[in-house]
Amino acid sequence: MIAPENFAVILVTAPDIDLARRLAKAALEAKLVACANIIPAVESHYWWEGKLESSDESLIVFKTRQELISELERSVREIHPYDTPEFVAIPLTGGSRKYFAWLSDSTG
Repeated sequence: MIAPENFAVILVTAPDIDLARRLAKAALEAKLVACANIIPAVESHYWWEGKLESSDESLIVFKTRQELISELERSVREIHPYDTPEFVAIPLTGGSRKYFAWLSDSTG
């Protein structure tokens, strides 16, 4: 069914553009996502192990079906070097039905 609630946007940060590209390629080749947008440079500020940290990272914006989120997370964790990589799923509440049809057709 082509309903917005069947889809999600996933945010994942990576320590560099090369890893972001590897994560995107792995997810696309496995048909876990229909699209991966890479924003090559973001500056992240966060708490880690009781200390305020900052780092330069790349951000990947994945588009997928809700039912593939767990498998996508496993794929990211297999490749990602971080102990606790960012993996945030944002459910969709609206959008283009034609886009959702493409997204559905493009994922396994």
